[in-house]
Amino acid sequence: MDYVNLLAPPSAAHPFGTDNFGRDVLSRVLHAYTIDMQIALFATLFPFVFGTLVGAVVGYVGGMAEAVFGRVVDAVITFPFLVLVIAIVSVLGPGLGNMYIAIGVVGWVFYARIVAAEVKVQTRLDYADAGRAMGYTHARIVFRHLLPNAITPAVVYWMTDMALAILLGSSLGYLGLGAQPPAAEWGVQIADGKNFMATAWWISVFPGIAIVITGLGFSLLGDGLAEVLRGRR
Repeated sequence: MDYVNLLAPPSAAHPFGTDNFGRDVLSRVLHAYTIDMQIALFATLFPFVFGTLVGAVVGYVGGMAEAVFGRVVDAVITFPFLVLVIAIVSVLGPGLGNMYIAIGVVGWVFYARIVAAEVKVQTRLDYADAGRAMGYTHARIVFRHLLPNAITPAVVYWMTDMALAILLGSSLGYLGLGAQPPAAEWGVQIADGKNFMATAWWISVFPGIAIVITGLGFSLLGDGLAEVLRGRR
């Protein structure tokens, strides 16, 4: 904290200015990458892994398992994703750990639905029938043969979901339900500067730009990865 340079505008010494405590905004925006990249990974890793496994099993087994899973999907998508996450975090309490739990409880359904649909298509192909005829176990057919050919859409969605996780984490941080002050997190920084928009706009604007650039980067990464994976199929 530098009490001599409270709310200092962007300058050579402080390219992004300082906040109401004299803290360098550029340093805090850069440091916030550690937290927001953590949110992007940890908030999506469990939904990706668990949803992929559930979707592979449901898509292969079908029948009653598919019917039950369909009702679960209907129950989840009935409510807006953000509303469900906020409700769960409100019950569990603010903090990154509870935010990961809330996203994991809801987010795995979307991965499972994608993988289940792809696996169901793969089971109708000749190589799946050949595996059954050769006496392969169900686990080998699903996880060694079907899933590698069905996981591409889920991986592409995962990249996009990382961008959405950053937006969600920043939104919850802004609302006081995600990362807690004085943590350097983009949503928290935007909330810190909301009362100074007329006099010190840089406190909120530069973290917002960082969110946009990072989200765009993950979106482009997802598009590029989709092209690469489709070319290898």
